[in-house]
Amino acid sequence: MQQYQSFTFDAYEFDPATGRIELRYSLDDDVHFTETLQLPDGCKAIASKRSLAPALQMLHLLGGVSYFKTCCPEKILVKSGDLSKEQAKFFQSVYENGLGEFAYKNKVNLWGKISFPAMKKIGSAAQTSPLKKLSTGKRANEQTSKLLVPLGGGKDSIVTIEKLRTEGKDLTLLRMGTHPLIDALVGAMQLPCITVERTLAPELMKLNAEGAMNGHVPITAYLSALAVVVAEIYGFDAVVMSNEQSASEGNVEHFGKPINHQWSKGAEAEQMIRSYIHDNIDPNLRYENLLRDMTELQIVKDFVRYPQYFELFTSCNRNWKLINEQRATSNSRWCTSCPKCAFLFLMLAAHLPKRDVLRIFEGNLFENEALLPLFRQLLGIEGFKPFECVGTPEESREALAMIRNRGDFNDTIVFKSLSDAS
Repeated sequence: MQQYQSFTFDAYEFDPATGRIELRYSLDDDVHFTETLQLPDGCKAIASKRSLAPALQMLHLLGGVSYFKTCCPEKILVKSGDLSKEQAKFFQSVYENGLGEFAYKNKVNLWGKISFPAMKKIGSAAQTSPLKKLSTGKRANEQTSKLLVPLGGGKDSIVTIEKLRTEGKDLTLLRMGTHPLIDALVGAMQLPCITVERTLAPELMKLNAEGAMNGHVPITAYLSALAVVVAEIYGFDAVVMSNEQSASEGNVEHFGKPINHQWSKGAEAEQMIRSYIHDNIDPNLRYENLLRDMTELQIVKDFVRYPQYFELFTSCNRNWKLINEQRATSNSRWCTSCPKCAFLFLMLAAHLPKRDVLRIFEGNLFENEALLPLFRQLLGIEGFKPFECVGTPEESREALAMIRNRGDFNDTIVFKSLSDAS
């Protein structure tokens, strides 16, 4: 594939009449990308919010990671608004840390090589910049506030939603894209839901076919920025995420730095995003997370209190890529061979009777000997924690001990092989 010298954040546009957002980028002014997001109708009345512009630029700059990674040019240009040194440092950190796994797998070193341009001093010329600190005015208090909760389809967001529902909060769900499995989940929750349709620029797929670098991006950072935009447009008081404690722990080192598949779900990223929203977008918009202090085992312990979701939820990221509407049946929620499936089987088996676990997965992953190396990685016996949204080895070993005490999986092939691991 051709190499390019510069990556440019060209512009973003929002049409309140249609609810369409366009994010534009380019490589050397040669390859041009336009990513689109389609919001539901009804944006026009509040599209004049002054805090919307900096929210859109945050989305624009974080959305560029999907296109920047094709060749990771050393020169970055930003035409959609001036950045202060602090803002430039924020985006540099998100790109460096959020692309850690990508760099590891592509055998490149990005540490210290991603530099967003910053103005030495933002003076009068920059007072009209979209990133000027602006307020939308006083928000409602926490007792009456409107909450926007991103829904991923897994156990974490379900636990968050049910916790807030129990407290009588005013909830609206946010999802990116439509899918029959999520449709069913939203229907069961009986809560209002905002759906945003995202369309990646087709040129990205063309470059990937030509051999461009590809890999994991900090999608939670992107989703957070999208949620902030939606919150500003529709007048929400808080965005409530569902990111667990163990997301802060990394997987392996690369060029002397820790690599974390879940970095943009971790505590460091969360605090950075919260501060960025407060300082540069809207100090009255809260960015919250109910699960930060909870382990995976604690979250699953809460989740199993809601059996109505057992046959609706899925946490298998691999299956989202494989599934289509024709195959979206009850037995297609799990690939049953990825780290996420193996980890969640372990967590659920620690809290549920065997019959319930087998019904959820429609099979027994502990009888699949081919998964033994994967379970050994999850338990920290060999290799390192898989590049997936899974918990720590300590959590996996604790779950294994709980399963042994329950006794109903002790005679399985995999469990016998792992019996001395906890």
